[in-house]
Amino acid sequence: MTTRPFFPALDHVHMAHALRLAANGLHTTQPNPRVGCVIARGDTVLGTGWHPRAGEPHAEVFALREAGESARGATAYVTLEPCAHHGRTPPCADALIAAGVGRVVIAAEDPFPQVDGAGIAKLRDAGIGVQLGLMRDQARELNIGFFSRIERHRPWVRVKLAMSLDGRTGLANGESKWITGEDARADVQRYRARSSAILSASGTVLADNPHLTVRLPGDDAFVAPMRVILDRELKTPAGAHVLDDAAPTWLLHADDVAVPAHLQHVKRAAIRRDGDGLDLAAVMHWMGRHDINEVHVEAGPTLCGALLAAGLADEMILYIAPVLLGHTGRPLLNLPPLDDMASRWKLRTTERRQVGDDMRLTLRPGG
Repeated sequence: MTTRPFFPALDHVHMAHALRLAANGLHTTQPNPRVGCVIARGDTVLGTGWHPRAGEPHAEVFALREAGESARGATAYVTLEPCAHHGRTPPCADALIAAGVGRVVIAAEDPFPQVDGAGIAKLRDAGIGVQLGLMRDQARELNIGFFSRIERHRPWVRVKLAMSLDGRTGLANGESKWITGEDARADVQRYRARSSAILSASGTVLADNPHLTVRLPGDDAFVAPMRVILDRELKTPAGAHVLDDAAPTWLLHADDVAVPAHLQHVKRAAIRRDGDGLDLAAVMHWMGRHDINEVHVEAGPTLCGALLAAGLADEMILYIAPVLLGHTGRPLLNLPPLDDMASRWKLRTTERRQVGDDMRLTLRPGG
């Protein structure tokens, strides 16, 4: 039986601080993980840092710069295992060793193949005390897409839905602007901003001509997520907003369709067919190979239902507006018919929050 390490209250305080720092990179670090670091001696914080974006220094480097010589013999609290390889920046494990820190507390191990325990081993080989697992669940949740891509070889799929109290997403004629209020629509922009890609389908493009871009208030920084459109027959028209230069766009199509002239310049990838659509599992693996950590899905009931039915929807963000649209309105999801109640899709609610006049539920599969 493995004994879990004991961490005193002060360790929890410093690691919670490091996690808050890491969250500063929520919209900017992709495809890298969000990482924070605190260097402290007792209750005195000597240096702090967080990773702002790919290619820039890691959290440990910023914290060590701030701590200076006082880092010698101190404790470093890091939300993710320090890297041990030369990538776009030098190894953080080497920097911690050179600074002479006496102890390193790590929230979560890094499964990235070029790290995967190597950072921990390098620190221990240098005689530094290393403890693992403090607030591991919170650290993994903050980087849920990164862990999904590395460990499952596909991104974390978050499906955004909005409905009336009677479960409708629009009128029978297709009109759906707007079911929810301004606060909920602004809230959606935060989910878009934290994502590596926004996934939709050609049906939504043809019906609504959406921009599928991020609009944050003020000068909030973000890395524009890639727009990925499932367009089996390449029906996206010239002049569609998703073809503009506001964000990169990929069209995923069947491998046996001709490419029309107006789409010759657009990034495209062929995906094998699966019945009347594309193979969604293959789509997800394609995304994983393209360094996509979190996918934000905004689409109609067919694609959203297909993702849930295929077991590929990891999370649903459901906004419920206090309005009624009537029984002829459009449904939330198109799902296969069930023979009995025992076959129903079970979801668990992980969060409930009021957003303006609307209610936001965060749901994950499993009862």
